Amino acid sequence: MSAIQGKKSIFVKHQGKKHEVELDPTSTGETFKYQLYSLTGVEPDRQKILIKGGQLKDETELSKLGAKPGQTFMMMGTPTESGRMALERPKEKMKFMEDMTEAEAAKAEGAMPAGLQNLGNTCYMNSTLQTLRAVPELQEQLLKYTGGGGASSPRGVDLSQYGLQGSVDLTSSLRDLYKQMSETQEGFPPLIFLNALQTTFPQFAEKSRTGHGYAQQDAEEAWTQILSQLRQKLKIKATLAPSTPSSSAGEAKTAEEISFIDEYLAGRFSSTLTCEEPAAIEAGEEPILSEDAFLKLDCHISASTNHLRDGILTGLEEKIEKHSPTLDRDAVYTKTSRISRLPKYLTVHFIRFWWKATIRKKSKIMKKVTFPAELDVVEFCTNALRKQLVPVRDKVREVRKDEEDVVRARKRQKLAHKQEEDRAADELKAKGPADEEQLVNDKAAEKKGDDKEMTDAVYKTDVEYDSERAASILAAKKELFALINPELAADEGSNKSGLYELRGVVTHQGASADSGHYTSYVKKQGPMDHETGKRKEEDGKWWWFNDEKVSEVEAEKIESLSGGGESHSALILLYRAIELPTAEEVKE
Repeated sequence: MSAIQGKKSIFVKHQGKKHEVELDPTSTGETFKYQLYSLTGVEPDRQKILIKGGQLKDETELSKLGAKPGQTFMMMGTPTESGRMALERPKEKMKFMEDMTEAEAAKAEGAMPAGLQNLGNTCYMNSTLQTLRAVPELQEQLLKYTGGGGASSPRGVDLSQYGLQGSVDLTSSLRDLYKQMSETQEGFPPLIFLNALQTTFPQFAEKSRTGHGYAQQDAEEAWTQILSQLRQKLKIKATLAPSTPSSSAGEAKTAEEISFIDEYLAGRFSSTLTCEEPAAIEAGEEPILSEDAFLKLDCHISASTNHLRDGILTGLEEKIEKHSPTLDRDAVYTKTSRISRLPKYLTVHFIRFWWKATIRKKSKIMKKVTFPAELDVVEFCTNALRKQLVPVRDKVREVRKDEEDVVRARKRQKLAHKQEEDRAADELKAKGPADEEQLVNDKAAEKKGDDKEMTDAVYKTDVEYDSERAASILAAKKELFALINPELAADEGSNKSGLYELRGVVTHQGASADSGHYTSYVKKQGPMDHETGKRKEEDGKWWWFNDEKVSEVEAEKIESLSGGGESHSALILLYRAIELPTAEEVKE
């Protein structure tokens, strides 16, 4: 081997492989490490290259090594997942941001989403729309919606100057708004949707007493009214199994048109209404059983309410005064409700506003009420539903614990391996300026003896670890999938474990519903894996939508939204059922 323009061809041993590398005497150790990074995937800061006197440092001038052509160095270190990925050839041609259209830039991975302009105290509407946009199934279904109404312009607004046409159909207006928002990163004016909302629900067209813009409205009222309209208009085809007890197992299933909202955002209560007055009990008055749909769980706030769970339990039991047929007079009844069907997306409403007669307006309950990032609602369910949910919920927790144990064991292995590498480097340095080739051979011989038994037998490479981990995850998914109740599995828009993760928060700042300011927080989705069609792991950060202003915040910010003053406090929480394995994922 010959040197070319001062460069020498040398070899580097790493994990049993021998790499030929051109060593440039005019460069430094840092440059040399980047050369090895391109060959091995081991990041420079994870490399330990053994040379005379110890390890190669970044600032070391390679000319001072006195390396000879064909000489062999030993390198220690393992690549991270990102390091291995860096060696893969890009599957798609790179496109630079400056070459993209506005719509392409808005749809790029990790792009900041569009905000919504405030059209005069319309922050309540903006925060509601941004949070509902966190339901991808809703956006997909809206794109399929073909209904619509006649053209109409918002009061006092000439839409033609914006190149737009108005519509009084709220559902088609929402479809168009979300589509337009997906094609820009600028603050978008929701003029057409505001017109549709005010036309459909005139209370939202009330003018402000100050004469500037519209009157402030309650975001929860807007949320409820928008969902009620979508519930009527947005229909989907659902395949239902035969419901009669006499139906045979092989009987064909039937297709039925149902509301998208009922399928994905509405649950059901099983309620018992009981008159607890002694006279009614003695007369044998029977409790009244009922089934009702709900679009949200209410969290009632009292002096003893400190956590979301407390408020929900309070809301599931209420006192009602009604006529008793047994007593032939009004009596107090207790209505006890339990959930018999859980939707994939669960809305929870903090009842913070109440009418204060002395000041003739809604006041706000400032009390701090904490809420979890993961919500377990099993205890709020009927006994029948609990039996279906508990095996899956408990298995999810078991799998998570096993995964945490594996990660901790892996960290211990890496620490032990690093300590061994450090010891090897110290031994090499202590031997002094002996022949480097001999030192490399001595180290290789040691690995065949007791050192190999103590270290290599315990330590696994990242590739081996990832392979074992993938096999373990697949086995756990199969076990988990087998526990999912068939009845729940057939209900696509339901929660099958009783566990939810927080995806969106609508907040209110101020002392009353008639004033203050609404904003919303939506959890960022992970990047799309185009090979699997699923999203990758999320970074845990959130988007904060403050009308047209959009910014990224850490998860710790969400923990500060529990209330306790006039600062931003949670009013509406949007939870999504945790991900569970699908039939496709557990196939061999």
